Amino acid sequence: MDETPGAVGTTASLSLRLGQAIFSSASLLFMSVGVEFYGYTAFCFLVTIMGLVIPWSCTLAMVDIYSIIVRCPLRLPGVMIIVVVGDWVLSILSLAAACATVGVIDLLLHIDGPYCSPKFCGRYQLSAAMAFLSWFLTAASSLFNLWFVASW
Repeated sequence: MDETPGAVGTTASLSLRLGQAIFSSASLLFMSVGVEFYGYTAFCFLVTIMGLVIPWSCTLAMVDIYSIIVRCPLRLPGVMIIVVVGDWVLSILSLAAACATVGVIDLLLHIDGPYCSPKFCGRYQLSAAMAFLSWFLTAASSLFNLWFVASW
């Protein structure tokens, strides 16, 4: 298979990577700007993982741009295995962080007492939603690249 959709070096991969970077950045911004997220471990975990997804996605987006401009996709077996493993690890961690964040938000909203103001909980919910969207794109990217590696 010469042109697997979504594999590294294609325009579909570039759009997936840009989407990952945008949603991860939005999640990070909603969680950390003007909000005291560091009081909850799940929120710190989300910030850390989104902070890892952003450079990973941006680096692979630059590889995609280079491959598209040069018209020579980077399809070395060792590099593809690293990309697949990196995508899987970040996908699992992103899903775990987003789920943990949603669990804490749900607890804060349903517990008796003023633990979370509507302004902060709204930001936390937006951050979790952006994390889930980033996870979806990362999982799709890892599946496409795994499909490409398996088709050798």
